[in-house]
Amino acid sequence: MGMTNGNNKMVSEIPIKILLVDDNDNNLLSMEVALEKEGYVFFKAASGREALRILLKEDDFSLILLDVKMPIMDGYETAELIYERDKLKDIPIIFITAHEYEEAAMFKGYQAGAVDYVRKPFTPEILRLKVAVFAELFKKNRLLKQQEEKLQIINNDLMLLNLDLEQRVLERTIELENLNHQLRSLNLSKDKFLSVLSHDLRNPFTALLIASDKLNDDPESLNPAQIKQLSNIIHRTSNKLLNQLNDVIEWAKKQSKKANFNPEKIRLDIGIEESLELLKPNATQKGIKLQNKTPKDIFVKADSLMLRSIVQNLVTNAIKYTPKGGSVTINAQLDERMVCVFVEDSGIGMTHELQQKLFTEGNSPPSVSGTNNEIGSGLGLLLVNDFVAQHGGTIDVESTVGKGTTFKFTVPAIKMA
Repeated sequence: MGMTNGNNKMVSEIPIKILLVDDNDNNLLSMEVALEKEGYVFFKAASGREALRILLKEDDFSLILLDVKMPIMDGYETAELIYERDKLKDIPIIFITAHEYEEAAMFKGYQAGAVDYVRKPFTPEILRLKVAVFAELFKKNRLLKQQEEKLQIINNDLMLLNLDLEQRVLERTIELENLNHQLRSLNLSKDKFLSVLSHDLRNPFTALLIASDKLNDDPESLNPAQIKQLSNIIHRTSNKLLNQLNDVIEWAKKQSKKANFNPEKIRLDIGIEESLELLKPNATQKGIKLQNKTPKDIFVKADSLMLRSIVQNLVTNAIKYTPKGGSVTINAQLDERMVCVFVEDSGIGMTHELQQKLFTEGNSPPSVSGTNNEIGSGLGLLLVNDFVAQHGGTIDVESTVGKGTTFKFTVPAIKMA
């Protein structure tokens, strides 16, 4: 029968759509006239089947006014079919009946899904009041649903904001952890730099002091040959010391630029001999035999500054912990892709517990006084461990108390055709 609009008015915010179902056109008109001033939107059906067809296209009705007594399909059957669809289950139905309100009829109506009854002939005021209650209920429910939807949107936004905040906190935490890691690395680099100064430069200064002390204390008792020997030591050591100081400065610059690893082809015996040059006076003063037995046909790919620092640190420690008259020997062995370098001394050795602490990054290894009460920073082996690791090598130690110690480290080999 189509759709009409009471007084051509639409409820702007939430329209109230009412389906009127009755097989009598006069009854349909009476209900529409009674309710039209309220501004409702009406759909009219002359049978249960027609009502179902309308509900297949329109399912957002606020209320259904349904006549009970209709041919073919009565109001109860129509209500049952309407409520079989999930989308229609929440639409309230008011039955319009000409019968008396008998308990059995009322029970059957409520069982079919009715929310109320209106008796024909109905009083317009009563009909308007009953419809107004459900119209207001519909508005409240719709408003509540809209508020729930808004609340859900707000909750979703809050969840997104919370996730964003958590992500920012996580990123900030990672950033702080990275900064802490950088600070630890910088602090370790500082310790390593101090270790280079301590191990690589202090011993040559000791040789200079010993030679200059002899010249200064009683030069008249020295013959020309002795003076020449001491002056040669001072001259040679000073030049080597200056060169090595320059190397250390360059190494420090490379550390700050994160470009401190520059491997190149090195003949190992020559590289070790250059590393030992500054340590020979110290070994001689202590009466220790310093021997380089590295084979001449072994070549390695190594950073020259790092290799020299590795060898000098290990040999300096060997001299430090070897009594007068002992020996320190450097040898090497080619093993497939790596070369193993041995620094062996006949010194005082060390306990198993001390060996376990030598390469511990978290705590600097303990500094033990040498056989002539030499002191050290205790950081040299951390530097050695780091430099060896940068070459992709490993370092190990074997020691027996009272018999001596052998340090072994590996660097990449270059096989000659």
